Amino acid sequence: MLKQVFSLFTFFLCFVSLNSCKEEKVLEEVKEKAPNIIYILADDLGYGDISSYNPSGKIKTPHIDELAQKGMRFTDAHSPSAVCTPTRYGILTGRYSWRSPLKSGVLTGKSKALIPKNRATVASLLKKSGYHTAFIGKWHLGWDWAQKDTSNFGGEGWNHEDFANLDFTKKISHSPNDLGFDYAYGHSGSLDMAPYVYVENGSITADVDQVTEDTRKYTWWRKGPTASDFVHEDVTPNFFRKSMEYIKDRSKLDAPFFLYLALPSPHTPILPTQEWQGKSGINPYADFMMMIDNYVGRLMETLESGGIAQNTMIVFTSDNGCSPQADFKILAKNEHDPGAGFRGHKADIYEGGHRVPFIVKWPGHIVSNSTSNAIICQTDLMATCADLVDVGLMENEAEDSFSLLPLFNAEESKSYAREATVHHSINGSFAIRKGKYKLIFCQGSGGWSYPVPGKDDMSSLPKFQLYDLEADPSETKNLVHAAPEKVDELTRLMTSYIKNGRSTPGTIQQNAPLHLNGKDWHQIQTFE
Repeated sequence: MLKQVFSLFTFFLCFVSLNSCKEEKVLEEVKEKAPNIIYILADDLGYGDISSYNPSGKIKTPHIDELAQKGMRFTDAHSPSAVCTPTRYGILTGRYSWRSPLKSGVLTGKSKALIPKNRATVASLLKKSGYHTAFIGKWHLGWDWAQKDTSNFGGEGWNHEDFANLDFTKKISHSPNDLGFDYAYGHSGSLDMAPYVYVENGSITADVDQVTEDTRKYTWWRKGPTASDFVHEDVTPNFFRKSMEYIKDRSKLDAPFFLYLALPSPHTPILPTQEWQGKSGINPYADFMMMIDNYVGRLMETLESGGIAQNTMIVFTSDNGCSPQADFKILAKNEHDPGAGFRGHKADIYEGGHRVPFIVKWPGHIVSNSTSNAIICQTDLMATCADLVDVGLMENEAEDSFSLLPLFNAEESKSYAREATVHHSINGSFAIRKGKYKLIFCQGSGGWSYPVPGKDDMSSLPKFQLYDLEADPSETKNLVHAAPEKVDELTRLMTSYIKNGRSTPGTIQQNAPLHLNGKDWHQIQTFE
């Protein structure tokens, strides 16, 4: 259908003077046809792990680079959190996770569902607009496992004994299907978190008949129940295969689709398949990155062969910065920096924790090989999709989401409405970024790099940190005493975002009134 439209369009261009009305009609058909949307979310992939973001890096990613060459590369994009679960919450709901009951840390593979069934998601919004919606990959937002004894939930899911009460013969409930996805296939937590089973539309796909674990460097995963069809080394390839099958099937139909492909990689266990082992000449993490890039290329080829590449918007990004599990010392020895010069890494409040690659390819709507330096957040996906399908958002939906569509057109970029962006570390520490200034409401990293909270001595450090990211992108010079007026301004803004329950314009909404790091929520609101 799309090829026919473009053929007609080309034909009419040959007769502009006689057929201008027909030309405009065909152009409108092209513009009005709802695009397919594919969101590829990598796991623990660093800003500097993509060649187009880090030309001096030693990991080559030609297929992801091609996305950038044919689309737009955002240089100042951020995950809403420096770790997995809260970022995924923000991506799907358009709302910061710290407004939910999850104020710090991540869920496990056993955790109950975090997103209420009555909260709108990107999937439910697009489904109402005629899209077929699919989730394939790592969920890590909790779902409710069936239990043998409903009065005894047991442990939280960090130890293999915690799963004895789960009934794998029955369907799960409160699943991705209840949050707007027509099709859902994946596993519950990170690939190093048990239980190791695939769930398809609520049903476990095979018998859970063994307990596995791996304690080696790079490849480790926690001990836990494992299904007969779950092979850790094949999980990432399996998700790509499933996604390509889904694209092939949908390309034969006329209705648009939304595919949320949430990879479990290059997060641990780091498991490049045999054909990719040693390919980088660096270490298994670099091999794994090359394998992921190759699969992205194969997925792009599937779109081309299905004849739908021209009407598909593809977003490629990562849920947070690179993890120390990649072995920074070996990478540095080989002159590769996953953070591309930014301070910190996964879990941190510093830029290395949440500044991520973000690439959007949308033929006919985004100029090839273009770059945006706008400060954006992954929570913006919700408002972007609402804008794309021309659906208004309710007051209690996407409270921290701003449409990116104006940024896709340089002439309209000034109408992108985000005023500031809130960052959040693994231990629940906040930062707020407005323009070139970033104010951090803690003394250290809030995560795993130096200074580590609760580990390193920070008695001599100021209470807060203020950085000018234009002059000091590596966050080395704390200006908190030099610019008190900027500290006051950003503190007031952060406080208003918390008290209002939103950072978008609209009526006041409620945050979940739970404790954060042992402090009363009111104390967090006023930063006392």
